[in-house]
Amino acid sequence: MEAFWTFAGSYWWLVFPLFGLASAAGNTWTKNAKRRHQQRLEVIRAKAELTAAKRGIGIAAATEAAAPADTLPQQVDDLRAVHDEVTRRWLDYELDVAKLIAFPSMSDGREALTAAFLRAKKVADRARPAEGAKPSAEDVAAYRAAVTEFEVAFDLAEREARRVRDTGFSEPERKRLATASRLLAVATDEAATPAERHVAYQRVREEIDGLIALSDEAVEVLEKKVARELTERPSTEPPAA
Repeated sequence: MEAFWTFAGSYWWLVFPLFGLASAAGNTWTKNAKRRHQQRLEVIRAKAELTAAKRGIGIAAATEAAAPADTLPQQVDDLRAVHDEVTRRWLDYELDVAKLIAFPSMSDGREALTAAFLRAKKVADRARPAEGAKPSAEDVAAYRAAVTEFEVAFDLAEREARRVRDTGFSEPERKRLATASRLLAVATDEAATPAERHVAYQRVREEIDGLIALSDEAVEVLEKKVARELTERPSTEPPAA
């Protein structure tokens, strides 16, 4: 015991750096705990919304079971419209490279909420009655439940993507995304020269390589947009006499 106090008396100054390390570790743990808590709250809120929606579905389904069969096609048409609108909102991210750079988690299937949305989309797509089909009341109720879950899951994934933006990337990676965003503006700017737009487009692909996975459709849309700017640039030469 005497040796311990002798050691402590000789190296008392070690208390300060050790305290600093402990404080930094505590701050990091606190931040991570707050983030996990926030995510849990978001999931709980989404589940509550979905549960409330499903309760409404149950009441509606019971009513529809006794409704005339000729009302079912109209219900399916209404549900298809909601289904198509949510899909359109998703494609706004999936096919718009600028949005993917701004909200990268919307294209990242490793993100829990994005993965849940993609699963809900598959369920809704499978439950969608074919054109010209005559679905039963049970089919319509199942489709309504799938569309509702699809819509709620997308809202939650979009909310989370807009909250976190690019915070899941390191500082150098965020700089690359910022550079890609600026270059993308040049690549689609009709005031830029064809050479400038071409170089900017190539640089965009290089900057986001390994950070964001672009679908073939997104690449095609972007290339068409860049090509359109090249062909639609107004001529500044005076008309021939």
